[in-house]
Amino acid sequence: MAVPASIVIVGAGQAGAVAARTLRERGYVGAITLVGDEAHLPYERPPLSKEALGADVDAGVGRLHPAQYYADHDIRVVSGAVASALDRAQREVVLADGRRLPYDACLLATGGRARRLPLLPERLPNVHVLRTLDDAMVLGAALAPGVRLAVVGGGFLGLEAAWTASQRGAAVTVIEGAPALLGRVLPPLLSEWLLLRARAAGLDVRLGVSVCGAVPGATAAAGTTLALSDGNQIEADQVLVAIGLVPNTELASSAGLPLCAATAGVLVDADCRTADPHVWAAGDCASQCREPDAQAVRTESWQNANTHGAIAAASLLQAERPVTPYPWFWTDQLGCNIQILGAAQPGLQYVMRGTAQPTDDAPRLLAVGLREGVPVHGVAINAGGDLRVLRPLFEQAAAIDAHAFADPACALKPLVKSCLQRFA
Repeated sequence: MAVPASIVIVGAGQAGAVAARTLRERGYVGAITLVGDEAHLPYERPPLSKEALGADVDAGVGRLHPAQYYADHDIRVVSGAVASALDRAQREVVLADGRRLPYDACLLATGGRARRLPLLPERLPNVHVLRTLDDAMVLGAALAPGVRLAVVGGGFLGLEAAWTASQRGAAVTVIEGAPALLGRVLPPLLSEWLLLRARAAGLDVRLGVSVCGAVPGATAAAGTTLALSDGNQIEADQVLVAIGLVPNTELASSAGLPLCAATAGVLVDADCRTADPHVWAAGDCASQCREPDAQAVRTESWQNANTHGAIAAASLLQAERPVTPYPWFWTDQLGCNIQILGAAQPGLQYVMRGTAQPTDDAPRLLAVGLREGVPVHGVAINAGGDLRVLRPLFEQAAAIDAHAFADPACALKPLVKSCLQRFA
């Protein structure tokens, strides 16, 4: 297929906006249309649980580019428009208002929506989710000193929002069904450390329980009573449901594009191409098979949105695929910056560098999970620079001297250099 003369990107989030920017950076001169269902210009989502929950939030918080950028780079942005159909035969994106946008190539970057709890329907005025800037502004406006906030879900988003709300004076209860805090991504020692820090900071964290009933008050001001699976009840003025994301794949599915049965995303190859040679998919909505016989993976992260956007742009231009970076994630939790390299796996041997109490003002910890001496999972608490020093060992699967690593007196850069020399 020749380089397309026109590209329509459905979804004006991180992946879609990065793809549009990358196309222009790579010299593409064809028509680019970026369609978003929100009224706002493309923005990053990490601030939604932080700055965007402030008392006086700027509507431009997290914005990727000012409006003038899109005009200067001849990127047509269609905001507040819902794509209702993908007409693959005519190669047109059909909008809910009847407009039809023709394309030579289409990139689906439709993202996802907040997962809901049937017990806490959207119609209740004091029940919130946190997926869009408008969501954040509504929740932020409801926060004030003394407000009782129940956060259902103790994952990254729920904990970030809980901490931000507590800093605004809210009394926060976190309800998490798992037996450990962030237990799927942190080693047990750090999970317990984070739990102790949360409770020391005044968060009421309930683990191993779920919401099994909800009784709304007679008025919005009366709040909601949540019944928990352990028999307890929580009175909440406001409730935030933060239990994950549902990928927006309806447009692809109704157009007959295959979805991944296991991960529910649009199936794409290593170049973000779908089964249709004129349609790509990227970001939270895409399940990617990076090798021909590999299991499809759908990753919800800031890094993945950027990576997919860049890969899709290169593929649209038939250019060489950018190198996929080693998986990395960051979050701000309880006054700490936490960075994660790689992924937790069963059977890893964890080695800790540094010591810190959960109540320390500026704790600094670095844990590395080893498999046969090779680091595959790293967690840095206020030590992101040290984790970056270790990155080459992860990328090259080079073993590290665990005893030397655990010794704070041992400088990391020379240690990494010697490990790489031995590996070579």
